[in-house]
Amino acid sequence: MKPSTLELLGTTDTRLFFWLSAHNQKKTIAILSQILSTMGNGPLYAIIGIAMWLWGGPEGEALFYAGVIAYCFELPIYYILKNSIKRDRPCYKIVDVVSLITPSDKFSFPSGHTAAAFVFASVVVAFFPALAIPAYFFATLVGLSRVILGVHYPGDILAGMILGLACSWAALGIVVG
Repeated sequence: MKPSTLELLGTTDTRLFFWLSAHNQKKTIAILSQILSTMGNGPLYAIIGIAMWLWGGPEGEALFYAGVIAYCFELPIYYILKNSIKRDRPCYKIVDVVSLITPSDKFSFPSGHTAAAFVFASVVVAFFPALAIPAYFFATLVGLSRVILGVHYPGDILAGMILGLACSWAALGIVVG
């Protein structure tokens, strides 16, 4: 019997997970992944947003408001998806997979860290296009760090990226018009 598309996606996701998470055996990559994951927790985005609101002129103020609106979209959607889909994290589902950090909850889909990082990146890029490469590179590294640390599958990262981009684009539509 031919496997379904969903089964093929799941198998591919698991294979990519093993390939990426194998890199956590390298101490430098594991440490960098922990740092990136911590940076993606959220306070950094708030600090930068407030600094932009206070000292970034009209673009900084618009960036702040777009970010607030985008996170107001992203957080409840993320929460509803995560608690409706209830996909177990790889460190809880796959035998012999140990996470290098303690996850905040049991479920992995979508990646909230990745969603937040892509909200931040796309809002920053909307007002400061010269920062596109470092902003999206940072967001991508936050997502990859979550796989390397053993708490997400690559598909969770892709879903988080899509969620973050969609929420930021909606917010930018409101703020910028």
